[in-house]
Amino acid sequence: MYLDGQFAFGLPALEAARLHVGQYLSDAEITQLRSADQFQRAYDRAVRFLGFRPRSLAEVRRHLARTVDDPDLIAGVLEKLAAQGYLDDAEFARYWVENRKRFRPKGPRALRQELRQRGLSADAIAAALDAVDASHSAYNAARPRAARLADLARTDAASFRRRLGDFLARRGFDYETIQEVVTRLAEEFGAEPAPDSDI
Repeated sequence: MYLDGQFAFGLPALEAARLHVGQYLSDAEITQLRSADQFQRAYDRAVRFLGFRPRSLAEVRRHLARTVDDPDLIAGVLEKLAAQGYLDDAEFARYWVENRKRFRPKGPRALRQELRQRGLSADAIAAALDAVDASHSAYNAARPRAARLADLARTDAASFRRRLGDFLARRGFDYETIQEVVTRLAEEFGAEPAPDSDI
């Protein structure tokens, strides 16, 4: 859009189609067109951000707040994205947990922390974590590590158990789950039984 021969702002194609060269615009119309341009640019920025992976509402809000000063404009963009099905925190939480389960299993404690950092509500987090089988996830996380430590299992069973237990603890699994999975993997890899006090 050019005003008095100088570029003023861009417009979405639908808005631009209603205008013609030499048309007189009132100040109110110019303000309205500027607002449409700002909204479209913020919306496009949000859609590009969502193009990499699904995001939570809070993540998109923070992303837009870096370049957009108007909270009402941000709220309008978020509302439009939610209405179009691009933003759904409950669905995002399920996606995140499923993705972790497949590619980088973590315990419920670590998953809860990750989802909190992404601005999800306690209800959305709890609903997503209901589907987590901590024992299964811990086994899937620890099995490749145990295979790399297979020699250690036969030569130094205590170190094997400790290292595997530490690995699972860093992944956010609780003590009971760690103990169960480490015992199972120690048996699979031929480690000597541990004393009752050890993992």
